Amino acid sequence: MSEAIGTAPVGIAVVGAGYWGPNLVRNAQATPGLRLEYLCDLDVARARAVLGGYSTVRVTDDLGAVLAAPAVGAVAVATPAATHAGIAMAALAAGKHVLVEKPLASSLEDGAKLVRTAEDAGLVLMLDHTYCYTPAVSHLRDLVRGGELGTLQYLDSVRINLGLVQADVDVVWDLAPHDLSILDSLLPDGVTPVSVAAHGADPLGCGQVCVAHLSIELSSGALAHVHVNWLSPTKVRTTIVGGSRRTVVWDDLNPTQRVAVYDRSIETRDPAELGVEARNQTRVSYRIGDMVAPALPEREALRTMMGEFAAAITEGRPPLTDGRSGLRVLAMLEAASASLRAGGVAVPVEQVATETSTVAVPA
Repeated sequence: MSEAIGTAPVGIAVVGAGYWGPNLVRNAQATPGLRLEYLCDLDVARARAVLGGYSTVRVTDDLGAVLAAPAVGAVAVATPAATHAGIAMAALAAGKHVLVEKPLASSLEDGAKLVRTAEDAGLVLMLDHTYCYTPAVSHLRDLVRGGELGTLQYLDSVRINLGLVQADVDVVWDLAPHDLSILDSLLPDGVTPVSVAAHGADPLGCGQVCVAHLSIELSSGALAHVHVNWLSPTKVRTTIVGGSRRTVVWDDLNPTQRVAVYDRSIETRDPAELGVEARNQTRVSYRIGDMVAPALPEREALRTMMGEFAAAITEGRPPLTDGRSGLRVLAMLEAASASLRAGGVAVPVEQVATETSTVAVPA
């Protein structure tokens, strides 16, 4: 590895100057722990336009030259999904730390090869699961994993908009990784996805599923539901997390109240504790409490994510959204695709080990 531990920033190259690459460029340049060295894209003119006329960042269409550069210690991959695995593997083979856009790879098998290669080499492999770095999801994670909501009962997520129909992936692989990565981040220890039942439709006849509903059974008996849609004229980004004590509603498009915590729930009683008359009546009661809208900081999630990438490299540790988190999302995506092909039957989710090896710190 070419970058030494210390105060010196990590040299990074961004590969891909299309839709998401410019966002990585901007945030890499604004992250103290990183130093942008290269922007690599097959369209050199587009890459130059992203950087502007006065940038000293080098532009090239030669990935090999980028990977051979001693000043580059890390690579961020923002290319079409089908190319993620190949570029990431080449970067790891060159001894570079790697940040990959979602999804990690096009298959669980290819993703597992990347994770093994990174762990064997002591390199950071990180997923840009951007939403996991939002203040809202960080707060949700604390509430769920800290027990403030009680026992997790359900999660319901809606991610719909009038989106761009992709040529290489369907709406599940395009949009659902956001929701599945959030689910993976929130789940308490010991709770895992068991199966996915997916239903989808291609009303445009474009050869790709454009509308889909995923039902994910969890090992605790709870259910997670994800609705993704490219065809909605309105944009909706909401997630509801229900617990036995409290329920949280996250509306990502509401800047004045992104998160609302409701102390409202349905309570049940054991029939053995009820009198004869009460047993003949409902055993369900409603508890109506307060709603609290916590004050959350407004900060760009991508900036936080880039900072985490730099910190994981310099501190020699796995990042929050490490390669294995990418594998767990891939496992759910593959189960969803298999379910779509099988007409919506529940398909088991392949289990991915959660342990990660320590990243080697260069001398």
